[in-house]
Amino acid sequence: MARILVVEDNERLARLIADGLTAQGHVCDCVLSLGAADDALHAAQFDGLVLDLGLPDGDGVDWLRQRTGAVPPVLVLTARDALEDRIRGLDAGADDYLPKPFEMRELAARLRALLRRPGGRHDAILTLANLVYDPAGQSVHVDKAALELTRREAALIELLLRRAGQVVRRAAIENSLYTFDEAVTPNAVEAVVSRLRRKLDEAGAAVELHTIRGVGYMARARAA
Repeated sequence: MARILVVEDNERLARLIADGLTAQGHVCDCVLSLGAADDALHAAQFDGLVLDLGLPDGDGVDWLRQRTGAVPPVLVLTARDALEDRIRGLDAGADDYLPKPFEMRELAARLRALLRRPGGRHDAILTLANLVYDPAGQSVHVDKAALELTRREAALIELLLRRAGQVVRRAAIENSLYTFDEAVTPNAVEAVVSRLRRKLDEAGAAVELHTIRGVGYMARARAA
């Protein structure tokens, strides 16, 4: 699972993209301008960016070229399909280029390919004790038996496994599990942790989710 930022000024198209990617198990935020994209990238960590080029407050290619902050892998999505436009976008820092109109399945597949690139977050299987998580297939196994998790439960175990043995702060968990538009109740994270703990215990996972009161959670192997 990944958190994706969709930068597209056609609100209906942005929502269609977000809905399609959410159906693939991702968390998606939509913004309608480059200024809002800057704010979003400053406020949260994203794994991928779907970027239109003709935005109300500027050109996406110029924005890419001029940005000084970190930018996740970028899939440019635009009606500009001339060769020179594609070259200009790629040279500015885009990782892939998909012209409009497009098929949602292809967009999702191209994003998966970007996320799987060597060195990316989604290129390695995560293992702790007898628990195995495959980011590419979004599958969880305990002693080779499949464990059925909800989207948020899978996102939580992935986040904790990537930092196994380290404390993951509650704010970082909220950032990974919820979009900006979703209301997060005071006990929302605790509820997800509780459900995940129960499923891990029932499956016989030799992994515990340790609570650091007032701070966050840590995944660690159970003591023998």
